[in-house]
Amino acid sequence: MYDLDTSALQWFTMVPSWILQDVVVLLLATATIGFIIKHEKRPLPVLLEFFCFIFLYAAVYENLATVMGWYGYGRSIVMVFNVPITVPIIEFLFVYTAIHFCKKIKIPTWTIPLFSGAFGVIADLTLDPLTMTQTAATNEGTIGRWTWFISESDASVFDVPIYNFTGWFLLCGYATVFILLGRYWYKKSGHKKAVALLYPPLCMLGALALMVSPLSAFLLWLGPFFKKGGVTEYIMLGLTFAVFFVLLAVWRGRMREKLSWKRDYIVVLVFGVFHLSNIVFALIGGQFKILLFSLPFIALQMGVIAWGFKSRALPGESAAHLKSKHLAD
Repeated sequence: MYDLDTSALQWFTMVPSWILQDVVVLLLATATIGFIIKHEKRPLPVLLEFFCFIFLYAAVYENLATVMGWYGYGRSIVMVFNVPITVPIIEFLFVYTAIHFCKKIKIPTWTIPLFSGAFGVIADLTLDPLTMTQTAATNEGTIGRWTWFISESDASVFDVPIYNFTGWFLLCGYATVFILLGRYWYKKSGHKKAVALLYPPLCMLGALALMVSPLSAFLLWLGPFFKKGGVTEYIMLGLTFAVFFVLLAVWRGRMREKLSWKRDYIVVLVFGVFHLSNIVFALIGGQFKILLFSLPFIALQMGVIAWGFKSRALPGESAAHLKSKHLAD
């Protein structure tokens, strides 16, 4: 289906739609960095989380996947070897905003990685089917903005393997686990600068180790008991949604602190602009089947976020939470 000539690789291929989508992500990244600097009491370790997520975790794993021949990317404005830098950037933006959102809603801390992972799955269900259709004749041959190399027997939707969507649950969930552990270590150390510099790289390397471990194959398709490409991929993807809806039932709109447009706008900005961009490019490309497939997931994600902004903190909860935040800082 795709004719690639890797000997013809060049630094950059001019595909206007790809450039515009990269610009959107880079603008969101700039806005998020500004938000972190302005609203995080200690922005340095969070910015290091951003940097280490990109270069020690997501980009490493994505490059490994391209080397293994699982999928490939069309070349973009800025590449980290075989991967456009905007890929790990948007993944971190999802993780950061999901954690920020979850810190305000009344669910146990240990469930935040589950919520973050599910948010990643929902976002990816609106992204990957679209990028698979954005093919162009480039210096490297004819390739999509993102292309999976799969067989006809693989379980897939719009030529994207089912386990890829569950993989976002792991990618975002693992990162969230280690970020929360690192932040806890930083707080318990009395916010020592050495710990602030040390925990982001250690945590992202820990997340990478989990991502390439046998645990991932088990959570994606129940490996080694089953092989990928079968019904177990659908089962495991279904479980991610089951977990998400259970968390929504536990939450029931109860808040530790009321969300504020002034302090929490980054959640709406990242997911809102991301989804709007996908809708626009689906319409431009005439990908109406993919748009119809994506709209329920967009409505679900933005509906949950809107629910969070509409909900109010329980009586006495907000004051207690603010006090605990003050003591932690």
